[in-house]
Amino acid sequence: MAHLPSELVSHQQKVCRLYKRAVRCVEDWYHNTHDRRYEIALLRERFDKNKDIKDLRYAKYLLEEGEKEYSSLIHYQPITFAESLTGGAYNRECYIPDWTLDYWHPLEKAMYPKYFARREQMKDEYEKWYFKTYPEMKNNKSH
Repeated sequence: MAHLPSELVSHQQKVCRLYKRAVRCVEDWYHNTHDRRYEIALLRERFDKNKDIKDLRYAKYLLEEGEKEYSSLIHYQPITFAESLTGGAYNRECYIPDWTLDYWHPLEKAMYPKYFARREQMKDEYEKWYFKTYPEMKNNKSH
């Protein structure tokens, strides 16, 4: 489902968003750093040339023309960030629950003695807190 904007977007924000998309488009087409920087500088010059226009109708017309030009220049295979919604590593971070550390071999635990000593202390403190908060669960405790 597409994101539905909940507030009004000003003309300035629309121009900034178009500029950012245009910069990303330039990055898709030019892979050499010096070529990319040169094209981005030219793009910025085009945007800066029209930044002081007071006539809102003309500014809106320029924005629409910029959107048309942008949509005609979109790369057929744009670069995506790995962690972005369309990236290859999206949602790959795996959650490893804390209880898995209880199943480490004693030799593995011996490599991190301070950590596991503190962890055992925190587990004891949590257990005391839990049974103090929920005394009815003490009878159901199974070891």
